[in-house]
Amino acid sequence: MSYFNKVLIANRGEIARRIIGTCRKLGIKTVAVYSDADANAPFVKEADEAYFIGPAQAKKSYLDVESVMDAAKKSKAEAIHPGYGFLSENPDFVKACEDNDIVFIGPDYKTIDVMGRKIEARKYMRQAGVPIVPGWDGKLESADDALSIAEDLGYPLMLKASAGGGGIGMHVVHDEDELKKVFSSAKQRASSAFGDDAVFLERYIANARHIEVQVFGDHSGNAIHLFERECTIQRRNQKVVEESPSSFLNPELRKELCEKAVKGVKEIGYTNAGTMEFVVDDDTGEFYFLEMNTRLQVEHPVTEKVTGLDLVELQLKIAAGEELGIDQSEVRQKGYAIETRLYAEDPKTYFPSPGTISKLNLPKDEGRFDFAVEQGDAVTPFYDPMIGKIIAYGEDRAAGINSMERILDTIEVEGITTNLQLLKNIVKDCDFKIGKYTTSYLEEKQEAGAAFSS
Repeated sequence: MSYFNKVLIANRGEIARRIIGTCRKLGIKTVAVYSDADANAPFVKEADEAYFIGPAQAKKSYLDVESVMDAAKKSKAEAIHPGYGFLSENPDFVKACEDNDIVFIGPDYKTIDVMGRKIEARKYMRQAGVPIVPGWDGKLESADDALSIAEDLGYPLMLKASAGGGGIGMHVVHDEDELKKVFSSAKQRASSAFGDDAVFLERYIANARHIEVQVFGDHSGNAIHLFERECTIQRRNQKVVEESPSSFLNPELRKELCEKAVKGVKEIGYTNAGTMEFVVDDDTGEFYFLEMNTRLQVEHPVTEKVTGLDLVELQLKIAAGEELGIDQSEVRQKGYAIETRLYAEDPKTYFPSPGTISKLNLPKDEGRFDFAVEQGDAVTPFYDPMIGKIIAYGEDRAAGINSMERILDTIEVEGITTNLQLLKNIVKDCDFKIGKYTTSYLEEKQEAGAAFSS
């Protein structure tokens, strides 16, 4: 069954190729949009049609609502898949799609707007009975306001931008002096980065694990979860390794976490793919809602491997007005999947390292490789430096990690600096193998020995 005749992909790189793959399987024609920097990129060649939308700078191309909409209208695309990042969580873009009778493959603009503001999202989740990190959701207009509230909450605390994401504008504050020092700059940063200077305070959980739940809802009120992904291994609050199932959750805690996520989804009448992100206290096992990402996640392949479902196909199906057609009892979490992100970056400083890939050898007979590039391609300085995702699967966690070790040992990348050795070190590490880690894992390993990253 073909849900649409033609879909425009408002994105680039590996996620554009990933969406093209499912569309091709379903007989849907695809339209790529591309900037100057991506004129020769694989996703442009693989799409059925391609439209130039502007210069390399994302603000003038992939983030330019008018340029993307012009391409959609010229190509006569019936629907737009936003991928992740760029315009995927921009309510103005979604509204523009609706105004032009083009289906946005995701939730409606009102839901994206509400869940994009963390203070509002916390209120909805509290109403739904989903645990949220203890904190303050009222207005913090001045440092004096913040100091007064912080005194009641107790330190340490996180000062966060309500409209923030990707760790931008987050500050851990341990006392009054630190809070005074960062308050004004945090509001200014929030205003310049997100166009909204609202900030809020919540308890800082030192020994934390980051576990998220994949959810889906349709237009008939059906909602399900596709179990969890553990994303605790991070650098600068951005994920590096993702797994499913989590080694931390026992069956009872997994059931409770996933049920709460679905409860939250039903509270807001959510449609299409989304991810409920939670912070889990490693000491107590208590979990708290952090935020909701109203789109497909980078790490969705691990969920696909353990459930056997094609998440992009499900997105297309729901966007076409079909029901999910899957009951919760039919969703199984089988085996173990792990994803590692290969970045063109310095593994110690995490600074991007653009260049031309002179050699790329991937052992495609063992793993899944969602890559943006091919041998001979250039990695430019204009976009996120992730060049590909490596996904391994096994009947249990030990087998899956062993498979990832073999894959990483076989991969050859030359011409650019990457974090490949760091990924090898993580999956070979004893603490990782026994599931002993928190979100501070990489910082602690690097402090313990500089050789861990190289």
